[in-house]
Amino acid sequence: MVAVHTRERLTVTQAGGSAGAYVTGLDLSRTLDAAEVMGLRAALLSHLVVALPDQTMTLDDLERLTDQLGGRDMTPFVKPLDGRPFVIRILKEPHERLNFANAWHTDLSYLKAPPSFTLLYCLEAPPYGGDTIWANQYMAYETLSPGLRDTLLQTDLIHSAGSAYGTGGYLDSVKGKMSTVVEPSKDAYREETHPAVIAHAETGRAALYANPVYTSRVAGWSQAESNGLLQHLYRHAVNENFTWRLSWRKGTLAIWDNRCTQHFAMNDYQGFRREMVRTSVKGSEPQRAA
Repeated sequence: MVAVHTRERLTVTQAGGSAGAYVTGLDLSRTLDAAEVMGLRAALLSHLVVALPDQTMTLDDLERLTDQLGGRDMTPFVKPLDGRPFVIRILKEPHERLNFANAWHTDLSYLKAPPSFTLLYCLEAPPYGGDTIWANQYMAYETLSPGLRDTLLQTDLIHSAGSAYGTGGYLDSVKGKMSTVVEPSKDAYREETHPAVIAHAETGRAALYANPVYTSRVAGWSQAESNGLLQHLYRHAVNENFTWRLSWRKGTLAIWDNRCTQHFAMNDYQGFRREMVRTSVKGSEPQRAA
């Protein structure tokens, strides 16, 4: 690991070759100053995912930091905490077999303007297991063949939450088996079109923007024609060489950039409790990479 002191109080220690860093020296129970926010944001843009261990945060603290990073955004189809419309709880009890987000995805890519960042704070972690893995989607795009890269730059993909959150969809069928409270809806079948390769709104770098939970087909192609290409992209995008894995501990806050990552929540802690609270930072409509 290489530690970089970006500000007097803030230290960024790279934790993975493809993504991931630990940020220390910040007390998230208070309002960060402008230099600290700038340093945290710079670490995010450089490392795609950052983990801040040993934090003691209230929900007010979590929402304040979310605002400092760009403003709170709603999470459709998941019931928020009472009185906290921008905060959702992600919980698995010891007796439950299913967990939330146990598939590769990019948060809320089915929206017209998906969130820029996600914040996930650990209230209780199992003694082992329950890790989250992220995959670098800059690398996913850059390691495709030149011919496929050129094709994808001219391609649009259709995104929808229907198969996951739609009435009669997967989560509707298992909602009684999870403590994370989902709210299936026919509105989840609404479709949104995004470029297959997007230009990151801050770095300008090209990133692959396709995930198996919310991307349904290629615009202008039949489902059969779409399946072959999409399955190839899904496998390629999460190549182990593009990933970083975080083992959670109580008090760890992770923040990641949805514009250039996918993530996956492991379900390997049967018999133990895991509880998180999550917020999202407002984003912008994805733009096509040049």
